[in-house]
Amino acid sequence: MAAAPSGKYFEELEVGNAYPHAVTRTVTETDNLLFCALTHNTQPLHLDEEFGKNSIYGTRVVNSIYTLGLVVGVGVTELTLGTTLGNLGFGEITFPNPVRIGDTIRAETHVVDRRESRSRPDSGIVEFETRGYNQRNELVATVRRKALMMRKTPGTAAA
Repeated sequence: MAAAPSGKYFEELEVGNAYPHAVTRTVTETDNLLFCALTHNTQPLHLDEEFGKNSIYGTRVVNSIYTLGLVVGVGVTELTLGTTLGNLGFGEITFPNPVRIGDTIRAETHVVDRRESRSRPDSGIVEFETRGYNQRNELVATVRRKALMMRKTPGTAAA
C-alpha cells in the first residue's frame, strides 16, 4: 500500500503562504563534479580550480543548474510529494551570488499565485517562488515555477 502524500493539495496552498524548508545541504566537490559529468557541462569555471582562481570569483563555482535543482528539490517533501501532477514551466530564474564548494544551502518557498484549472476539475495551478540562501544568508538563487497540483476534493472546480 502506498504511503499518504506529504505534499500540500491545491486548497492548502494559499497566496502569501511561506514555507521555510527543513532540509539544508552542504554542497560538496563530488556533487558539483557528478552533476557536471552527468549533464556534459565541461565549463572550467566549475571544474578547474586554477581556472577559477583567475576568474572574477577567485575559485571554482558550483554549476548553477545544480543550484536550481537543489533549491527546488529540498521543498518537494513538504510541498509537492504525491500531490503534484507536474511542473508546467519555470519562469524567471536568477543567481545573484555564486555557490561555492562547501556552502550550505537552505531554501524557502512562497505561494505567489494560484487558480483553478479550466480544463481539469481535479486540479489547480499554483505559482511558487523559491529562494535559496547560503550560510551567510546571501541570496544565491530565485526561481518562479508553475505546478499542476491535485485538489483534495476532485470535481469541485467551476465549469
